[in-house]
Amino acid sequence: MTASAASPDALREEALAALSEATDEPALERWRAGWLGRQDGRVTLLLRAVREQPPEQRAAFGQAANAVKQTLEAALAERQESLKQAALKALSTTAALDVTLPGRPQAIGRLHPVTQTLRDCIKAFQEMGFRVAEGPEVEWSAYNFDAMRSPEDHPARDMWDTIWVDTLLNGERKMLLRTHTSPNQARVMERTPEPPVRVIVPGKCYRQEATDATHEWMLTQIEGLAVDEGVRMSDLKGVLYEFARKMFGQDRKVIFHHSYFPFVEPGVEMAMDCFICRGSGAECRTCHGTGWIEILGAGMVHPEIIENAGYDSSKVTGFAFGLGVERVALLRWGIEDIRHFYANDLRFLGQF
Repeated sequence: MTASAASPDALREEALAALSEATDEPALERWRAGWLGRQDGRVTLLLRAVREQPPEQRAAFGQAANAVKQTLEAALAERQESLKQAALKALSTTAALDVTLPGRPQAIGRLHPVTQTLRDCIKAFQEMGFRVAEGPEVEWSAYNFDAMRSPEDHPARDMWDTIWVDTLLNGERKMLLRTHTSPNQARVMERTPEPPVRVIVPGKCYRQEATDATHEWMLTQIEGLAVDEGVRMSDLKGVLYEFARKMFGQDRKVIFHHSYFPFVEPGVEMAMDCFICRGSGAECRTCHGTGWIEILGAGMVHPEIIENAGYDSSKVTGFAFGLGVERVALLRWGIEDIRHFYANDLRFLGQF
């Protein structure tokens, strides 16, 4: 019997009987294509047969055919849901899985505390008009040392003679993992034909360092450089005081004292009051009983470096500073040991 010859009721009963025998998803798909398929499904052909009926029977035949389609579509949906529930029940029995339990929550990642502090430091300096300039971590010794007034025979170079790359030029080692981000300051001045220059240079640095509560062999550093006419030491102190206020609040104390760096003259170090003992404990591992923690070095850019950049040192001056981001993080959160940052202990990192 063709679809055009079959009555809607007979077709419905035959389709439901076939549907009851479909026991899996592939069988249901074959049933759907055979009965409800758009091209040659038997219900589709039944609907097309409406126009073959005598005029007086077409309306009733069409209504019956549409009712058959709606019945079969509902039966298909019910059968699909029935098979789905049966599969879930079988899975929970065989795999001992309780599908009614809520899913396990996924751990939400967050920024490392050093990265958080780095971004906050950058924001603080950007609000004072500094722009960010990044540079290579594998650096030429000419930029890392020579451009910073530290030739090979300079005594200050000994403590920074660190991780060299096995690249020789004329029989000499010429590349290393940078010991500070100052080389990129020289690169920035090379690319800037004339002042003003006002940049901060963030990035990783690597040094020959004795690891303890406040020192690591790898550190995240931010260095700053400002070169223009009339730049003075008071400008440097103002910038660093403002940075301290932005990062630590109005109640933090800072102190400047003279220090030596080859690339500045005069040079200073800025320290902040110890957050652990407040200077009261001689056994304090953080400040060693001094009450102060060194946080950054700074100074007025040496005239020789000004001249090497192609600027006239009789007309322009500048200041530079460098700080360790890990040290800033220690101060922010009152952490006693810098080594916690890179020990990969989630109990520690999860607090930030």
